[in-house]
Amino acid sequence: MRALTSRLASWIRPAAPAHYPALAVSEPFVAVGDIHGRADLLESIAERIGRAYPGRRTVFLGDYIDRGEYSAEVLRLLMGTDPEGPYPVTCLKGNHEEMCLRFIDNPADSGRHWLRNGGLQTLASFGIGGIFENAEAEQLEKVRDSLAEAMGDDMLEWLRALPTKWNSGNVWAVHAGADPDLPMTFQSEATLLWGHPEFLRARRPDGQWIVHGHTIFREPVAGDGRVSIDLGAYATGRLQAAAFDESGVTFLST
Repeated sequence: MRALTSRLASWIRPAAPAHYPALAVSEPFVAVGDIHGRADLLESIAERIGRAYPGRRTVFLGDYIDRGEYSAEVLRLLMGTDPEGPYPVTCLKGNHEEMCLRFIDNPADSGRHWLRNGGLQTLASFGIGGIFENAEAEQLEKVRDSLAEAMGDDMLEWLRALPTKWNSGNVWAVHAGADPDLPMTFQSEATLLWGHPEFLRARRPDGQWIVHGHTIFREPVAGDGRVSIDLGAYATGRLQAAAFDESGVTFLST
């Protein structure tokens, strides 16, 4: 009976703190939401961050490609940043980078899904056209070969090596969200890239904060352990950033 009680207790979600702990970073940083092929907004927000927070690390939350018209340029700009230079940059992986890599690895199975979700615009940014969402497997494979050649080995290796999380103190930067019932070190890659059904509804019991993109909001939101900064930049022209330091979080956008 004692063993059964212990097992049942492990399935019961611990209560979240009544007053959620304050943000407490160990390294001040700036998080930037989903870019989705808007190279113009990337350059604009980088300029604003450089003026307001010179030398502070910038963490990009993924979804650099698809939907907007200049995905290739966005990737080239981000690849040219220095992770540990005077303006340090960390780039995380988003689910759209994951979809693109799945297309590269298995175009027949994954190609149509990616094309329906912005892949056509990414292909066009690399100068690849003449493809449709309902393309046959043979055509998808030919387009995959063209894209792999246009990207080159360095870009593909960079995309595959992108991490899915980064943290400073009790703040974790991820693309989509996290399972509230699991420690951040136990999160699956799929959850970090695609989200979790309870993420926006349930408080975490461990007092950790998550800054994320992926889900579009009308305005940036900070509360109950979440900082949400995807404002649908590809359609709205508003690329959102959030600056974290010992005083809390400050928002700035294009």
